[in-house]
Amino acid sequence: MANGITAVSFEKVSRSFGEIKAVDQVDLEIRDGEFFSLLGPSGSGKTTSLRLIAGFDRQTSGSIHLYGQDVSDLPPYERDVNTVFQDYALFPHMNIADNIGYGLMIKKVPRHERDNKVEEMLNLIQLQGVGSRKPSQLSGGQRQRVALARALINNPKVLLLDEPLGALDLKLRQQMQVELKSLQKRVGITFIFVTHDQEEALTMSDRIAVFNKGKIEQVGSPAEIYEHPSTSFVAGFVGVSNLIKGQVSLRLAGTDATYSIRPEKIHLTNPLQAGQGVVIANGSVRDVVYLGLYTRYLVELEDGGDLVVVEQNLHTTSMDVLALKGKKVSLSWKKEHMRLIGD
Repeated sequence: MANGITAVSFEKVSRSFGEIKAVDQVDLEIRDGEFFSLLGPSGSGKTTSLRLIAGFDRQTSGSIHLYGQDVSDLPPYERDVNTVFQDYALFPHMNIADNIGYGLMIKKVPRHERDNKVEEMLNLIQLQGVGSRKPSQLSGGQRQRVALARALINNPKVLLLDEPLGALDLKLRQQMQVELKSLQKRVGITFIFVTHDQEEALTMSDRIAVFNKGKIEQVGSPAEIYEHPSTSFVAGFVGVSNLIKGQVSLRLAGTDATYSIRPEKIHLTNPLQAGQGVVIANGSVRDVVYLGLYTRYLVELEDGGDLVVVEQNLHTTSMDVLALKGKKVSLSWKKEHMRLIGD
C-alpha cells in the first residue's frame, strides 16, 4: 500500500436489473497490496461489485479500471484477476496437485515447470504431501486452501474472494481468517473480499467499504468504521450500537442530534465518577443475558428508550449479574465516546 498505486477503481459505476439498481453510482479506489473488504447485508451490491471487477457481469454505466487500464468491456479471461468461491469449485475426479495446476495446464505450461509451481503452492498453503489425494479426502478448511492455491498459481494482480469462508463452521472460520490474512501478507497481492460478516471484515481488512442498497455508506479502516460510523446504518450494521436522539440526546448531550454509542463504552457495575465530560443516565435493568465471557444488559432509561450495555465478567459470576434484573441502575460513559451521526 505504501507505493500509492491504485489497483481497482470504480468511476460512477451502476448496474441495473430492470427497475432495480444493484449498484448505484459507486466511486471506489482500492490500493495495490491491500486486503480490502466489501461488507454489507444481502442485496446491498457487494457481490455484484465483485462480479463487475471479475468481468462475470457488465456495468450498466460508468467505468472500471485495473491498474490504470479500462477493463469495462474486457471479458474475464483478459483481466488479470482470479476468483475464489464459497463452494471451492474443485474438480472431484482430479487429485489436489492437478486441481492446483489446472490453470497452468490450460496455458500449456510444461509439466516439470507446472509440478514445481504446484509444489510451491502446496508449501505456501502448508499442505505438503497431499498432492495425490482427492478433494473428498480433505477437510473443508483444507479444500478452501487448495482453492486459494489454484487461484494464486497464475500470479493474478488481484484475487477476488466471494464469501470463501461461509461454508465453514465457526471455529474453523476464525482459524481461516488468521491464515488468509497471513497468506495475503506473504504473497503481497491485492485481495478483495466479499462478506456479510462484520467480525470477519474487522479481523482481516486493511480497509472496508460498507454497502447498503447499492451505495457505499462509508470507506475506512476497521477502527474508523467501528469507532467513527458516519451513518446510522453503519453504526447499526457493524457491531452493535445504541442510537440516542431527540429528547433523550437533548438531555444527555445538550442537543437533539443523533448520536451512537457502543455498548462496551457504557459502565454499569463500575460507574465512572460524575464530573466534566462524563454522562450519567438513570434507568432499570429490563433484561440480562449471561454469555460467559461477558454479560449483555438491556436498560430502560427513565427519559425513554433502551440502551444495550456489555461488560466483561472480570469480577462477577452468573448469579451476580442475573440478580441485577429489575433493579434501578445508573449508567455512565465518557461524552467523547458519543459519535455524531450525519444522517
